[in-house]
Amino acid sequence: MTSAAQSYKLIKVIKDEKFDVDHLHQYELLIHLGVRDLQIGVVDDQGRIVFFEDFIFQNLNSSDDQLVLLKELFEAHHLLMAGFWKKVKFSIKNNKLVQVPSSLFVEDAGPEYLKLNAKFDLEKEVVLHCESIKSNIVTVFTLHKGIHEWIRSLYVNSSVSFMHQSAGLIEGVLHEIITDNPPPLYVYIDRFKLHVLSVRDERLMYYNQFAIQQFSDYVKYIMLVLNTMQMDPQNSKIMLWGYIGKKSPHAIEFSRYIKNVTFGGRPKYLKFGYLFDEVQDHHFYDLYSLHLLSN
Repeated sequence: MTSAAQSYKLIKVIKDEKFDVDHLHQYELLIHLGVRDLQIGVVDDQGRIVFFEDFIFQNLNSSDDQLVLLKELFEAHHLLMAGFWKKVKFSIKNNKLVQVPSSLFVEDAGPEYLKLNAKFDLEKEVVLHCESIKSNIVTVFTLHKGIHEWIRSLYVNSSVSFMHQSAGLIEGVLHEIITDNPPPLYVYIDRFKLHVLSVRDERLMYYNQFAIQQFSDYVKYIMLVLNTMQMDPQNSKIMLWGYIGKKSPHAIEFSRYIKNVTFGGRPKYLKFGYLFDEVQDHHFYDLYSLHLLSN
């Protein structure tokens, strides 16, 4: 494997003026891990984001490589090795997941639920779950066993929860205050992945994620979901978050094929200082939404 300096790059860092390293025991640490990226967020006891970082990864070929890289990144970081956070919420972005209604969920049956939707190896992966409280849905997912054990050992003095990106997104959109009738289709564009959600009467009606190979895939999958949900492609509203600039070529191309696209804003349940003005409001919605998950 290449050295850590060649394998990850810090894209963005924001440190709020209210951040105080002496108050870590009052702070919530958000760690959001993808195949190609990592986001870090710190929320203070007033619900204010006081620290944020966005990393991208390179030259990774396996989860074992990813664990090695994470250890090197954490050891070089001035905050992540601190072991006395009030809460640590570790979230994984992957496609090994299944959603189960809370009323039907049995914890010991996690692997059986997951077999319906994904292939996994219990010698290398651990099956976990987290609940989206407002939706009454439990997300069952996998995490590399070495990463899971390492995070648990690193933060033994903190309250540690393991979560999945999809659970955060579901909980996030259910907290959106929408007056449109019918409500919009919610879209989150991740790096090389698309998430689509539909909510009616404060209930989740649809969630899925799609791997993206080329730009036309975004339009194809959004149109597919609109048709599946019997939503008029010409008149239905699309609310968009994620890694797309408002004036980027991709955003302009979107408007050619899909009408009524609006960009979502920052969540109301968190506070943001003026330094976050340099981050577009619709970016990192999935990271922010982790704050809503309690387990």
